[in-house]
Amino acid sequence: MEVRRVAVGAVVALPFLLGAAAGAPGAAEDVAFRFSDTDVVESSGLVVLEGPAAGGLVVTTNDSGDSGRVFAVDPDTGDTVGVTSWAGDPVDVEALAPAGPGHVWVGDIGDNARARDSVEVLRVPVGRGDRSVTPESYELVYPEGAGDAEALLADPLTGRLLVVTKGVFAGTAYAAPLPLRADRPNRLVEVGDAPGLVTDATFLPGGGGVVMRTYSHAHLVAFPSWAPVSSWELPQQDQGEGIALAGRNLLVSTEGARSQVLEVDLPPAARTTALQSPAWTALRWLATATGRPLPA
Repeated sequence: MEVRRVAVGAVVALPFLLGAAAGAPGAAEDVAFRFSDTDVVESSGLVVLEGPAAGGLVVTTNDSGDSGRVFAVDPDTGDTVGVTSWAGDPVDVEALAPAGPGHVWVGDIGDNARARDSVEVLRVPVGRGDRSVTPESYELVYPEGAGDAEALLADPLTGRLLVVTKGVFAGTAYAAPLPLRADRPNRLVEVGDAPGLVTDATFLPGGGGVVMRTYSHAHLVAFPSWAPVSSWELPQQDQGEGIALAGRNLLVSTEGARSQVLEVDLPPAARTTALQSPAWTALRWLATATGRPLPA
């Protein structure tokens, strides 16, 4: 199973690795689309769906205060084409992460007062059309008391979830157990350091690096070492919250009704970092073994 996951990751990573953005970080900035749905007022997380059924749709969620729901948006028009909703009132939804074809993880992980005994993640189906669901839910517990977080990640090779807390001066990355258990709390384990005020994060394809965003900057770190690689300024936004990988570039969102989602370049260091991923290593080994070595 692990070999299969690495092979799949290598296939996903190949287009990115062979043509990763070479422009100067922060130099290119385009409006990808604008949310037309007035119910999307505090976009606080982004995921770009993959797969033939819903490929290319962008999923977002509102910040704390909304009911349990996520929006599937067509980036060609900015229109909402599907809403997934569920019963119950979330405490503070802040983040999304990929959860396999046609699904996302919803991170009810915000805790500004640091008063929650545990936080929650839910796996929900998404795509075109409205639906009401009863999602799978899992309780997460920090090892040393409550924490406030706005970033949720899913390792593209293993599926393991990671949470990045939002400290003022610095944050911490935590890993969830694999597999998650629905019948008991899942204790998080500290795995790395993060910058302060992280509002969202996304993996590079293949799992070799993570891009974390703050209100004003993006920070690239190697994975799984969490060693800093590069940082750069993001375009000015009212309150930058979301980030997602879209092909070879990044999408970044902000809170506010009818807000714009911007497309920005990745720095050259992203390709170099991605080349160190297990997926790329496996792909190079396979290519060499079959007599078709890939370029360095």
